[in-house]
Formats: sequence, C-alpha cells, structure tokens
Amino acid sequence: VGGQATHVVQHAADLLDLYARRTVSAGFAFPPDGRWQRELESSFLYEDTPDQRKATEDIKRDMERPLPMDRLLVGDVGYGKTEVAVRAAFKAVQGGKQVAVLVPTTILAEQHFRTFADRLADYPVTVEALSRFRTAKEQKETVLKLAEGGLDIVIGTHRLLSPEIGYK
Repeated sequence: VGGQATHVVQHAADLLDLYARRTVSAGFAFPPDGRWQRELESSFLYEDTPDQRKATEDIKRDMERPLPMDRLLVGDVGYGKTEVAVRAAFKAVQGGKQVAVLVPTTILAEQHFRTFADRLADYPVTVEALSRFRTAKEQKETVLKLAEGGLDIVIGTHRLLSPEIGYK
C-alpha cells in the first residue's frame, strides 16, 4: 500500500502543478459569436436539448476567456456531442485557428468527417479526415495542407499526435 499511496500523492502533486501553471499561462481569447456562428447554430435540424444548449454556451464562454480551456463533454450516444464539437470547432476557425478533432477509431473519424463537412458546407471552412481509410497520397496531401495552413479542421485518430504532423 505504501508504494500505491506514494504514487497517488505524486500524481496529485503533478496535477496541482499542471493546474497552477495553466492558471497563469495565457490562452487565446476567441471573439464573441458572429453572424455565421449564429447562422450555423440555428441551421441545426433538431432542437437543442437543455443540456446541449448549456454545454455549447459553457464551452464558447470558456473559449472567449484568455485562459487555456479544460473541459470534458460526456454524454450518451445520440445526445448531440458531435454538434457541440462542430460549433466549438467553427468558433475556433472563425477566430483564425486550426482545429484537430481526436477520435478513438478510424470509423468514427470518417463518420465525424462526414458530419463536420456536411454541417460546414455552406461556409469557407476546409475539413479533412486523416485515417487509414485514405490513400497514402491523400494522407500526404492532408498533412501538407495542415502544416501550410490550408486546412482548417482535421479529424483523425492518435496519428494526429505523431511528430510528423505539424500545424501552422
């Protein structure tokens, strides 16, 4: 038990240190919602649930603060988490940033790519998937576009975290 307790205490100390550093580090304060943000959100085919509406507002409020955001969105399948992610990603792109959406499976990367691409089709936003379902040539082009800033949103698995992936 002694070794376990030491590990827990060290982990707690590491977390406290991380959170202390994050509270003093500057983040990026995104601008308030513009016309396109409101237009995108009102074009959603379904009525937002109260929890979905609250999550969207909380996340956007966090994004508008000049501190790094630390938030986890949890919910059952079919309760609108992807739509909340689309809205947050769109807000980030409107603020001039690139977005990486990290997903656990290749199939989910493709599903999310289709959803994001469909939802953002009416706006000047580029979205690509980076997965093994893409050819080597397509993957290479996506990585290049991402590094050069020609890609706004990339959706993929853990490969997004590899050293070969660069963001503008």
